[in-house]
Amino acid sequence: MNSSSNAGERPLSPAAVRALEEADARRAQYRAREASRPKELGGRHGLEPGRYGDWEVKGLASDF
Repeated sequence: MNSSSNAGERPLSPAAVRALEEADARRAQYRAREASRPKELGGRHGLEPGRYGDWEVKGLASDF
């Protein structure tokens, strides 16, 4: 990860760079888990709807 992506911005602290790298690693692990799951036939399309603890249908979210 590049610590200074745009010219003129303050450089990120080492802790911030580390946090961004850890977040990227967590996203990669999540995507790998999603890809390893079997495909659902006739189900909803897209990402796992329970990934944030709620369901979303036509822009409306409901907790379960």
